[in-house]
Amino acid sequence: MTSDSTSSAPVAAPLIEVRSIDWVPDEERHGRLWHQAPLWFLGNFQYFSIPIGFIGPAMGLSLGWTALAGALGIVIGSLFMAFHASQGPTLGLPQMIQSRAQFGYRGVLIPLFATFFTYLAFNVTDQVLLGVGLNSAFGWNATLVSVVVTVGAVLLAIFGHDWVHKAFRALLYVSLPLMTIVTIGIMTGHGGGAPSATQYGFSWVAFMAQLAAAAAYNITYAPYVSDYSRYLPSSTKPKSVIASVFFGASGSAIWLIILGGWLAIRLGADDPLTGLQTAGNNVIPHLGQIVALLSALALAATMGMNAYGGMLTVLTAVDSIKPIKPTRAARVVTILIFAVVWFAIGKLITADAVSTVTTALALMLYLLVPWTAANLVDFFIVRRGHYAITELFKVRGLYGTWNWRGLTAYAIGIAAEIPFMVLLDLGGWKFVGPLAEAMGEVDIAWLVGLAVTGVAYVLLSRSLDLASEQRAEAESDRELSAAHPGHHL
Repeated sequence: MTSDSTSSAPVAAPLIEVRSIDWVPDEERHGRLWHQAPLWFLGNFQYFSIPIGFIGPAMGLSLGWTALAGALGIVIGSLFMAFHASQGPTLGLPQMIQSRAQFGYRGVLIPLFATFFTYLAFNVTDQVLLGVGLNSAFGWNATLVSVVVTVGAVLLAIFGHDWVHKAFRALLYVSLPLMTIVTIGIMTGHGGGAPSATQYGFSWVAFMAQLAAAAAYNITYAPYVSDYSRYLPSSTKPKSVIASVFFGASGSAIWLIILGGWLAIRLGADDPLTGLQTAGNNVIPHLGQIVALLSALALAATMGMNAYGGMLTVLTAVDSIKPIKPTRAARVVTILIFAVVWFAIGKLITADAVSTVTTALALMLYLLVPWTAANLVDFFIVRRGHYAITELFKVRGLYGTWNWRGLTAYAIGIAAEIPFMVLLDLGGWKFVGPLAEAMGEVDIAWLVGLAVTGVAYVLLSRSLDLASEQRAEAESDRELSAAHPGHHL
């Protein structure tokens, strides 16, 4: 896409973000590339990453195999996430608005459902983990913790894009050196721990479960990673965005997943936050309390990021049913309602039910993978980054109301996954697909979904009239270039 790039320097950002699901013109592209890596590094440099390293050991996987499976999963998930991030500067749009090109103006409601449920499940889980973890580590009242972190997340989401970046960088500057000290202390034998009496080894079931959980962790960022890169100048090189997001998101996640495996096996920790506190205190007295608290604060900040993304998802869904004006007031009201919903659900869930929510996140991986495959194939292979922005905001525009190509590829991908699915605890209900059962409950459903959806979308897109789309794109660019910088599409 081309636009009016000859204007003066970007205008200063307002205290509270104005835009939501609308296009960001070049004049307002005040984002900086170097902000991306710290944002996503801290996005995973928090409490939730550590329990992922408990998954393999809980199934008998050794520390070495847990580390390898976790690292491979994070690398795979981060690659998909990073490629989505490169779409932000090119289009200046929230991720799910751009997905109208693949699924249609109203067809996008289907992947939007999966996306919103992911935000909701993450914030419910985060709230429960913080309440239980801080109660275990410090004796704090779990309900009061839930209230405080919810209010903080709401405020961060309301202030918006720029403040999320600032908060994450500030927390990173403080927590990174302290977590480094704890890790070095553990590596030099000062963190405590001893060889476990439990015999750990290797099994494909445990290895693939650990790999899938790690991959899911970063793939679930895919629906909103470009929401945080859409303020970058349109001239930003895609390779630079991909590298920045990839190394930021993968480095911290791999680090803490391996740390989690060590806490589970060598320290015998039952609760990740308490285990981190114990190891830190063994290295330097009271260091554990500080690191545990910072890790919890980082997770609370991530709840703000989820609230922001959830708001964009809800407004996109509403706009897909009935076009709305994306005002600041709409942003605030949506965030407040979302907070009430996740808080209420979180208070209904006990610590014993967190495994149910975790399994629900595995289900979300199954639902999001066909979307990510269709979206990336469309952007990088079929349309190669060329879209008519104004047409994405028209109910019966170029991309249709219900785009049969994307919806069909999505349905095919989901259908292909079902025989390979492994859902061990979904509200007391268990499902293991026939092919997964024949493979000893090894979970490869999401890999099958990626491959099948991608191939299906390419084949279905061969009938696209790209020449007419190029003419529509040129007309769209002329409209955008002529529009006032503050104009809402």
